[in-house]
Amino acid sequence: MAVLFYSSSQTYEQQSQVGLLDKLLGNQPFKEQLKGISFSYAASEVSIQAKGYAKFVEFFIRKGAHFGTYFLLGGSWFIGLNMKLKQPLLIAVVAWLSATGYAGLDEYHQMLTGGRTPLFQDVMLDSIGALTAVAICLLVIGVKKLRKNKR
Repeated sequence: MAVLFYSSSQTYEQQSQVGLLDKLLGNQPFKEQLKGISFSYAASEVSIQAKGYAKFVEFFIRKGAHFGTYFLLGGSWFIGLNMKLKQPLLIAVVAWLSATGYAGLDEYHQMLTGGRTPLFQDVMLDSIGALTAVAICLLVIGVKKLRKNKR
């Protein structure tokens, strides 16, 4: 949570990896395969034509970071709470809603940070990341119970 708070305290310019991506991907690998991808995210076109190659790649890195960090947060809360309470379905709901609530607060924090745009779509992406981790945790617990009952 501290890493997320610090990250949302930075402006886009402080976080941008476009310069590094331009250096690392200077020959623009897979550009031909990627140039046909175009979609809308938060009422903005996402494509190589609209953003340029490096910003297009950075978009996926940034959104992957959203999903991944909240995947870790939701899964961590589930595992931590499960050690004490042993009520998997209740814990799943609490862990998922806690991560989603934190995602909303994080976007609000970004609204207070200059050069950042809070997006409802990012909260939904974060929430899906947390829900995925929670679902995997529930699946693992379910498989363990099935194996235990077979013995």
